[in-house]
Amino acid sequence: MKMSKLFVQTLREFPSDAEVISHKMLVRAGYIRKLTSGVYNYLPLMWRVLKKIENIVREEMDAAGAQELLMPFVQPKELWEESGRWEVYGRELMRLKDRHDREMCLGPTHEEIITSIARDGLKSYKQLPVNLYQIQSKFRDEVRPRFGLLRGREFIMKDAYSFDTTQEGLEKEYQNMAQAYTKIFKRCGLNTKMVQSDSGAIGGSVSHEFMVITDTDAGENDVFYCDSCDYSANSNHAVSNLPTEGVNITGEWSTAKIIDTPDTLSIEELCDFLNIPATLIVKTLVYIVDKKPVLALIRGDKQVEETKLMNAAGGSDIRIATAGEIEEMMGVNGFDAAKGFIGPNGLKEYNDYPITVIADNTVKEMKNFVIGINQKDKHGVGYNWNSEVKLPEIVTDIRLVEAGELCPQCGKPLKVTRGIEVGNIFQLGTKYSKPMNAVFTDIDGKTKPYIMGCYGIGISRTAAAAVEAHYDDHGIKWPLSIAPYHVVIIPVSTKDEQQMKVAEDIYKTLIKHGVEAVFDDRDERAGVKFKDADLIGFPYRITVGKGISEGLVEFKVRETDEISNIKPEDAAEIVVTAVHNL
Repeated sequence: MKMSKLFVQTLREFPSDAEVISHKMLVRAGYIRKLTSGVYNYLPLMWRVLKKIENIVREEMDAAGAQELLMPFVQPKELWEESGRWEVYGRELMRLKDRHDREMCLGPTHEEIITSIARDGLKSYKQLPVNLYQIQSKFRDEVRPRFGLLRGREFIMKDAYSFDTTQEGLEKEYQNMAQAYTKIFKRCGLNTKMVQSDSGAIGGSVSHEFMVITDTDAGENDVFYCDSCDYSANSNHAVSNLPTEGVNITGEWSTAKIIDTPDTLSIEELCDFLNIPATLIVKTLVYIVDKKPVLALIRGDKQVEETKLMNAAGGSDIRIATAGEIEEMMGVNGFDAAKGFIGPNGLKEYNDYPITVIADNTVKEMKNFVIGINQKDKHGVGYNWNSEVKLPEIVTDIRLVEAGELCPQCGKPLKVTRGIEVGNIFQLGTKYSKPMNAVFTDIDGKTKPYIMGCYGIGISRTAAAAVEAHYDDHGIKWPLSIAPYHVVIIPVSTKDEQQMKVAEDIYKTLIKHGVEAVFDDRDERAGVKFKDADLIGFPYRITVGKGISEGLVEFKVRETDEISNIKPEDAAEIVVTAVHNL
């Protein structure tokens, strides 16, 4: 490709609306252009990157025994009603009607569609197991699209679905996919960690995410891991062990009573007033989960992990309650309460919904604790469960893990880092096959629902994550396997006949050997060409300048920025060998 013909426009500055490196770099280097909120045009350079990632995915999925198909982007409401997700999926589901007033949606995922395909085509155990996958655009109406391709509304994804006759078969395919994913991301030049995760709207009993570990602001989730064993988990799924000392009050506040605690609106202020640690306080937080009120009880020194709380409440959407909602909630029951004095006693309902109280495991064994009693400027001290206050029926893990807490597997301190999710795998079981009556006939002639698995890779997210992992102040450093082109050849002066001839000879030699090369034939200053080469991120740069009079060209490796002066044929051989070894 001649640079003068390449459809690319680099920018002098980063876009003003970009927050993370991948968004900034991909726009400035001419890979993507925004069409509307969360939706981007993939320009020729970006499309080449995406196709290379897709091809790697295809090769490894095919090698793992999966078969590719393509399902419709527009999906009928009826199938989503069969699975029970039409009403509960949330506002991210883009709903629409056709001219016949039939309700449909833009596919954010394809569990319903693939289950209907299997239901019609897989009738006998003899046809199982099967793994079917597709690579397709998806659409989720994100409430706040950001980070460019990392959290857009439209995105490209590979999603695969396995159908087995037994749980053992599913677990075997789950491991098969985990191994395939490890190979895929390694080939894409990404260092990933497989971590336990929440299943979210997809569902299922077991799930893992493949996270690209990064120190950039693009890391969406904290990943907790242990250096002493193989434990790792997303923050919305991570668990840890805590020391138990220091959680029971003795002395002045050990007798149950109500005391005045004026102006203690925070845990810190209450600790200072009573001269006690936060480990002796039961903190109450008020949330709205699917429009229903939920009170979360947790030890005063710990934080609620909202995804865990939402799952415990059986909901799909969660937010912290507003001050007005809290006041109204307390007013329903005649309480004169304010922020900082809320507690679980005596609450009945709000907006015709009963108030669900969920306690974290940290409070279960607490004794003689301090807790809000729904009276302003007052707290209960020396309280105990099922004596002064009732222990909620739901007691589970809703706590956000913190670095330094103890690994649940080996007891060593946990560490934390940031991660970008690029893939996920789920053990769905019968979540979709049962409600959709997707069954097969087993060896005994009985009908049983398929045991399903689901396996996703964000193609466009993987490209963006690669930029987050490979860049410097000058631009992108694409891994060779997914770079839009392998090498750029730059003659310093287009007016120098020898430089142009040598550059073009190198270009033709590389093309002949299957290398994807760009010949920068533009009549621009060398500095402009060098800046564009670094910004775009060509893995190799061969510069033909004055050194050619001595039979040498400048050879640059973008990943390391190592520069050497070597013979033209040696430069070409290095690139050809590297490409052929992919």
